[in-house]
Amino acid sequence: MRRLTSAAVLLLAAMLAGCGESSPSSNAPRRLDLVIILDGLRPDYIGQAMPTLTALGRRGVVMRSHHAVYPTVTRVNAASLSTGAYPQRHGLLGNAVYFPAVDDTAFLDTSDRGNLLRIEAAGEPLLTATTLGEVLTGGGARLLVASAGSAGSSYLLSHTPEGGAIIHYDYARPASLHAQALEVVGPVPEADAPNWRRNRWVVDAFLDVAMGEVDPDVVMLWLSDPDTTAHRHGIGHQLTSEALFYLDAELDRIQARLSAEGRLDTTNIWVTSDHGFSEHTGAVDLDALLAPFQGVLDDGTPRIVSGAGAVYVRDGDDATVREIVDVLQRTEGVGALFTAPVTPGDDAGAMPGTLSFDVARWGHPRAAQVLYSADWTNQPGAYGFPGTSAQGGVAGHGTTSPFDIHNPLVAAGPDLKSGVIVDVPSSNVDLAPTLLHLRGIEAPVSMDGRVLLEALDAGPDPEMVAVDVTQVRMSREDGAYAVTAATSSVDDATYLDFTVVERP
Repeated sequence: MRRLTSAAVLLLAAMLAGCGESSPSSNAPRRLDLVIILDGLRPDYIGQAMPTLTALGRRGVVMRSHHAVYPTVTRVNAASLSTGAYPQRHGLLGNAVYFPAVDDTAFLDTSDRGNLLRIEAAGEPLLTATTLGEVLTGGGARLLVASAGSAGSSYLLSHTPEGGAIIHYDYARPASLHAQALEVVGPVPEADAPNWRRNRWVVDAFLDVAMGEVDPDVVMLWLSDPDTTAHRHGIGHQLTSEALFYLDAELDRIQARLSAEGRLDTTNIWVTSDHGFSEHTGAVDLDALLAPFQGVLDDGTPRIVSGAGAVYVRDGDDATVREIVDVLQRTEGVGALFTAPVTPGDDAGAMPGTLSFDVARWGHPRAAQVLYSADWTNQPGAYGFPGTSAQGGVAGHGTTSPFDIHNPLVAAGPDLKSGVIVDVPSSNVDLAPTLLHLRGIEAPVSMDGRVLLEALDAGPDPEMVAVDVTQVRMSREDGAYAVTAATSSVDDATYLDFTVVERP
């Protein structure tokens, strides 16, 4: 073999650099990871009216034990998708949150981006964990968020300027993207159920404007159905089924566009949701239960502030917390109860018969004294889909029910296995570290998630991955209430599968 001299190597490198524009490899599209979040999609929806998503799974990977983060609500999971972390690290604890520096009398609705900006203006960090977009930027890559969901959920996916670009139907970062989208795509349609017109507007804005302007390496595309329609009409309703059909059509359209541009073969497509869904059977009257404990503090503000399953006893009186827990444990319709751990890392909550915040991964300095879930059953709802919960309205989510916790993850692309069903547990927190791994970027220590190696083409056989399944049971001494948490673990990653409550 003839060896090149160092001068010849430098000359060859210069020649290759000079002809880079005509080099096939330099013209090849970069790897793209497209994460599509279909708000409120249950795994058992997919086979009903989604042939494109079904076909995607057949050519790629179906993660059959995927988990939403509890509380199983939109903005908690948006924050977890953004940070690869549980609420215990990122600090966004519910769809509504209590920030006394902003309002010491009531919870703030996080669907409203204005409330999130108020939190930041008060000097509070919105999220207390590093985001995927920030890490990508530091590694020389770019994140694009395109969202038809609430302005709040879109902002939580990338809340800092360093996190990357956002295109939303109400706003954009940079602002010029929104003006361009209005010019190219046209006016934003009114919201509806199914919400297909607004979803299509966002997909068009993503494909026709933002992709070219931002040239991202990772995209998080959030579409607002079936959540919007199922909340209003129920699981299995004809209009909810229509919403699934429209979503599937958007997925088909996106793939066709990527194929036409020669990008489909270099794109990993990940389809998931923020949570599952349940039929509702009526909520507990929490205000009535808490009425005996109400009062005002010396400054005239409420002693008890509650919302989103959290109860703050603002004077910190343990006896009152214990009494509130006792009332909740004796109330039908109240499910799992969580309190601060007896000791850090303990599964037992400090209040008798409760699980620790650590089981729910919720123990943040912003946490309330009590977190509770509505109770659930596996009974069918009005249209035959199993899973009910004791909440108000037609249908929704937020509980520790397996129907709310278990959500889909279907993926296909050049970096993924082909035609594989994976039963190894996974979670929304695992997506961010996996996306970083595919780019050779180290995940920050604030990320709780693990890399989904078993789904990757170069990863281990999923059947060889060890999974531990355990149960943790806490009960009152008088037997009036007991709660069991089922968990599954892979290495150091533990997932909350569901809880079960027992009353005599």
